[in-house]
Amino acid sequence: MGLAAAGAVAIGIALRGVEAVRVAPAARAGHFVVLGQRFTYPEVNVAAAIALALAALGAIVVYLVLRGVVREVASSRRFARSIRARVVRRSGDVCVFDDERPQAFCAGLLRPRVYLSTGAARVLPEDELRAVLAHERHHRDRRDPLRIAAGRVLARALFFMPVLGRLHGGYCATAELAADDAAIVADGGSPSALASAVLAFADPARPAGSVGIAPERVDHMLGRHVLSPMPTSRLAAALATSALMAFIAWQAGGAAVARATFNLPLLSTQPCIITLALIPSLLGAIAARRLRSVAP
Repeated sequence: MGLAAAGAVAIGIALRGVEAVRVAPAARAGHFVVLGQRFTYPEVNVAAAIALALAALGAIVVYLVLRGVVREVASSRRFARSIRARVVRRSGDVCVFDDERPQAFCAGLLRPRVYLSTGAARVLPEDELRAVLAHERHHRDRRDPLRIAAGRVLARALFFMPVLGRLHGGYCATAELAADDAAIVADGGSPSALASAVLAFADPARPAGSVGIAPERVDHMLGRHVLSPMPTSRLAAALATSALMAFIAWQAGGAAVARATFNLPLLSTQPCIITLALIPSLLGAIAARRLRSVAP
């Protein structure tokens, strides 16, 4: 989260690059003539070009964050609607849903809940069921679904920091180990019930290395120390990238000089003519979309 915050600060400074653009009279902008028609284009120096490029990067990151948040919220709502229709009963704080496969998970962004399938409730002995529910309750109490979703959004939006993706994967693995610890403590310190439950949840059709039978979880339950090395060099590179972006954006913003008119680049100084010419194309596009929507 600290690394993501550093990237966000750099992006915020980069967005300052839009201040380099100043609206100017047409006489002060660049001009060229084609077939007797006069066109305008913005004039910028090198510093302004750099500032505007970084500002464009910042705008892309903001868009990716907003899109990621919307997708996560929409996905969570779709899942909540679909699983709500399958819930057959509530057992305390656990929602039991109809499914013959052994399943248990925690889901929900703002109000996480523990879900258990009827298949799991039927096949798991009481001690294994207690360990599984303790595992999922730990995820719920720590709001891991929200944490994981936020990390996923940040890792995708700050794409110029690829180390965030690795850190996000490491956090997901660490969250599983922490939930395993909570389940083992709830069972009096013995990992046997949880280990048996993990085997019951393992699907033979899954490829090796799936979450349910991850080697790290097995080693952890056996009492072996699981190494989770911090990618120090990549972290340093990511922090250096953020600092460099912020420094360049700050310096370029102060030296940037850009002049532009209200007209869009490479468009005529008579925008009304361009607008009138675009109206038929716009109407045609709307009509084509309507025809596709009503087509069988």
